[in-house]
Amino acid sequence: MPQSIWKGSISFGLVSIPIRLFSATEEKDISFRQVHREDGGRIRYKRVCSVDGEEVPYSDIAKGYELPDGEMVVLDDDDFANLPISSSRAVEVLSFVPAEQIDAVQMGKPYYCDPTGDAKPYVLLRDALENAERVAVVKVALRQRERLAMLRPREGVLVMQTLLWPDEVRAAKLDFLDEDVTVRSQELTMAESYISALSADFDPGEFSDHYREALEEVIEAKVAGREVVTPEEQPESSGQVVDLMEALRRSVAEAKSRRGEAPATGAEARQAPAKQAPAKQAPAKAGKKTTAKKAPAKKSAQKATAKKTAAKKAAKSTAKKSAARKSA
Repeated sequence: MPQSIWKGSISFGLVSIPIRLFSATEEKDISFRQVHREDGGRIRYKRVCSVDGEEVPYSDIAKGYELPDGEMVVLDDDDFANLPISSSRAVEVLSFVPAEQIDAVQMGKPYYCDPTGDAKPYVLLRDALENAERVAVVKVALRQRERLAMLRPREGVLVMQTLLWPDEVRAAKLDFLDEDVTVRSQELTMAESYISALSADFDPGEFSDHYREALEEVIEAKVAGREVVTPEEQPESSGQVVDLMEALRRSVAEAKSRRGEAPATGAEARQAPAKQAPAKQAPAKAGKKTTAKKAPAKKSAQKATAKKTAAKKAAKSTAKKSAARKSA
């Protein structure tokens, strides 16, 4: 269990819930120190005063606020201790709001709230928030500063997550918002197809920090005296993207390929109504079959008629020849 960073209580109406806070996250970045390249000796920095040039011990260092004219206002611990912060050791509940109304850009660092006394009021608040589907907007003093925060249940634990004050969130005044940008319906449809192809439930366990893993391998290889092997680069996709639609089509195809789905054919990619073709051709096929059955009967009748006509002609020709012989 990590060391708690704060102890106090949650003021839930007339109910007081003693808690202590633990950081809910930890940085996994690999940290480095500045060293002398020749012998690996650490580089140290001295706290030197810019006025007298003397090194200053940490106990003599105070906080200073620089005015626009360059003058420095020095503040000590007593100045901070006398600030009018009513919630110095209390998490004051201000209101209960739907969680979706709090923008993620306003959220800061999360902390686990651990009850230090009777757990019943803690569980009561946790279950009440879950049933109401709300989060508590609170005010708390952390590290000599009053902060806005929210309380929310997560996996059976109350999490207090700091929030930025409204004036700390910058307005999105970007130049492109003044431009008249038009997106074609075909492009929007293809982009939605890409989103659909990669849509899934969020599972944090599916993701990992490949950069940190590779860096750890480099460090382990250095320690073991092994040669650092550089992984082969993946070949880039061939062909030049002609336009936005082509890029979207390729993106959808690659997304489906990664998920093991068969790529769409050219006709399907263009969303052509090819599926209706068999139904339209069905009557024609039936007609062909009927005609095919009748065709042999007609041909047989024609052959029989031709034979009868030929026989009649042959009989007349024979009769004429016999009459001519008798006359002779």
